[in-house]
Amino acid sequence: MTTRRELLKLGLLTGAGLLIGGKMPAHAQDAPTEHPSKRPAPGDRRFSSEAVEETIRTMQGRIADPKLAWLFSNCYPNTLDTTVHYQEVGGKPDTFVITGDIDAMWLRDSSAQVWPYLPLAKSDPKLQSLLHGVLNRQVQCIELDPYANAFNADPDTGSQWDSDYTLMKRGIHERKWEIDSLCYPIRLGYGYWKETGDTSPFDARWENAMGLILQTFHEQQRLNGPGPYTFQRGGRPPKPDTTSIYGSPVKPNGLICSRFRPSDDPTKYQFLIPSNFFAVVSLTHLAEMLNAIRHNPKLATQATEMATVVRTALAEHAVITDPMLGKMYAYEIDGLGNSLIMDDANVPNLVSLPYLGAVPDSDPIYKTTRRMAGSIANPWYFEGKFEGGGSPHTGQDTIWPIAVTMFGLTSHNEAEVAHCLRTLKDTDAGTGFMHESFNKDDPAHFSRPWFAWANTLFGEFVLHTDQHYPQLLQAGPGLV
Repeated sequence: MTTRRELLKLGLLTGAGLLIGGKMPAHAQDAPTEHPSKRPAPGDRRFSSEAVEETIRTMQGRIADPKLAWLFSNCYPNTLDTTVHYQEVGGKPDTFVITGDIDAMWLRDSSAQVWPYLPLAKSDPKLQSLLHGVLNRQVQCIELDPYANAFNADPDTGSQWDSDYTLMKRGIHERKWEIDSLCYPIRLGYGYWKETGDTSPFDARWENAMGLILQTFHEQQRLNGPGPYTFQRGGRPPKPDTTSIYGSPVKPNGLICSRFRPSDDPTKYQFLIPSNFFAVVSLTHLAEMLNAIRHNPKLATQATEMATVVRTALAEHAVITDPMLGKMYAYEIDGLGNSLIMDDANVPNLVSLPYLGAVPDSDPIYKTTRRMAGSIANPWYFEGKFEGGGSPHTGQDTIWPIAVTMFGLTSHNEAEVAHCLRTLKDTDAGTGFMHESFNKDDPAHFSRPWFAWANTLFGEFVLHTDQHYPQLLQAGPGLV
């Protein structure tokens, strides 16, 4: 049987990083002999979907390992159980989605949190309405400010970040410009359309928001100057990682600048490669929707032309050659000759490119990149009792369940998939949930005990495994 160390040598193991934020008693790390549900009581759940409940019941009969089955039943519905706030406004669905322990809605997180429910939407009208409501709320957010990444439920409230040196408006929680913040609503809308056939969310208001996305992407290509967005973290003096209001210097080349990563950390070099790959996919899908649903060939052509420019720039500038590893994708570049070899735990990252439909997993450059990300060649990959890549967002010696999950979702190696499941099963610290991150040697040290994206993505991974490697779920305790 392939060991963890053998998988490491093959570059197949995953990982992620963490900042220690919580500690469970030592005894809580042991899997309980019984597994009482960690879900809220039915009357306390934010939203119920019969299709989701039926999926949980079905999977309970397909997962032989009691703890894995317990984790799935807790994690998969966690977004619906605890984070969605559904209502109808003016006769239209409206769904605000918090991240969990942060009472604000990120365009990225809200899209990713509900994504695993899309395949069930057509058979569950209530669930479909909830997803429709997420799309409607995201349009409102983009209209308020396409440069903002996170929003408040109440449009009249301020934020703890109001002291940031940027154009903060009422209703904005945080205004960090991240390319992926505008890609994720397109991804969710496209997936919703393909799964349900419903075009009702994609009205004139949605079309206007999509125009704002194109405008923002164009401004941040910086072909005609730095654009209107400026940012410094509040405080005197400003935080050292954001002292330049326009970010680090770049030489425009067709790529889109991103001041921040999906982790919300500042970029070192502003051409963030995985997010630019994500933008190409998003722009291509947007063009298809604008043509097929809105019958707007002019705007669709703008999206197609921008996708072509960014795709060409990626082909010309995103690939670097490492003397030891060979050709691979950089994580960030600046167009001035500087590049960054690493991968971050948060998605989009380099490992996630096939998951997002950006590159085929057979791409030899991607394969080399993936080996880098799953090895000590990645400065944010850590080895200990558990192994995995991490993130500057949570610091040294930490592993992100999201990163472990993403390695599993992009793997075609049964041993690696099993290892990823085992790692996730063994690092919940007895809580029954995934966390933002955990210490590589002691998962009882973890950050963010309520992080819904990590939970729902874990549920997606288990369902993916059932589809591609059902024998792993049917194995008994200790085998997964």
